[in-house]
Amino acid sequence: MIDHALFDPATIDPETLRLNAEIVAAHAAQADPWTLPIAEVRARRRAGTQASPAMPRSARAETMLIDGPGGALPLRVIRPRPGVKLRGAYLHIHRGGWIWGGADEQDPWLERIADTCGFVCLSVEYRLAPEHPYPAALLDCEAAALWLAGPGRAEFGISALTIGGESVGAHLAVMVLLRLRDRHNLPRAFRGANLNAGFYDLGLTPSVRNWGSERLVVNTEDLTRFADDYVREGIDRRRPDVSPIYAELKGLPPALFTIGTADPLLDDTLYMASRWAAAGNGGHTAVYAGGCHIFVRYPGAMSERALELIDRFLMALA
Repeated sequence: MIDHALFDPATIDPETLRLNAEIVAAHAAQADPWTLPIAEVRARRRAGTQASPAMPRSARAETMLIDGPGGALPLRVIRPRPGVKLRGAYLHIHRGGWIWGGADEQDPWLERIADTCGFVCLSVEYRLAPEHPYPAALLDCEAAALWLAGPGRAEFGISALTIGGESVGAHLAVMVLLRLRDRHNLPRAFRGANLNAGFYDLGLTPSVRNWGSERLVVNTEDLTRFADDYVREGIDRRRPDVSPIYAELKGLPPALFTIGTADPLLDDTLYMASRWAAAGNGGHTAVYAGGCHIFVRYPGAMSERALELIDRFLMALA
């Protein structure tokens, strides 16, 4: 059961309130991303901004290439540090609205999972929209999952597979699980899913539509444009192969849903987590008072609690 008190603004701690105000101010002080060329926005994100400081790149990351639907598909690989027992693999799908971001922009999270859980982590460098609209990103992620569930097991000497992502990465992770179940008869190839603030309804849930212009990481315009750039006009966004909130969810693995109450995508997680539970898949929904979109990228006590829960969830799947 979700504690309704979590949604009372009085429960938000001062550290979170201060961080949220700083994020809003930082975004307001920089150029609106939609007034800039997409290549420039991507470059700024990679370099880091005051609103979204860059995460350090891992010195031990490798890149391996597998066959993908658009050609060679890069996977960024971070293995557990020496002395940590290898217990499985984590297939990661990055955030960025389907149009920004890259596999090397969240190395600290993947190093943590590698070293804490004993999982080799692989992040998919999927093709980005609008140059490569739906379903290019999904097909790339599906190819990575099929490779890991097939030859990848022998490549790394593992059997336990997990999957996850943030924002649109969580959307793509769910879509991959659905395609494995429906197209490849592999409903439980992955033992569980780590789903952080997913974007599950590209037709936009009420919390997205009603959020407004305040850019606490993202706002209504951002999420609308993300969906518009990914899914071209004329495609029904209520199709289950576009918006997984409308899919039949039975037979999928357990999932950990993570969301903050100050996230425009709040409804997406609450709706999807409820449907996931009703489908009998198991898992847990963790709601954090005042957490912004992907709040775990900002260091703090609440982020650490959320990351520790993710660690425990993933370790229990090995």
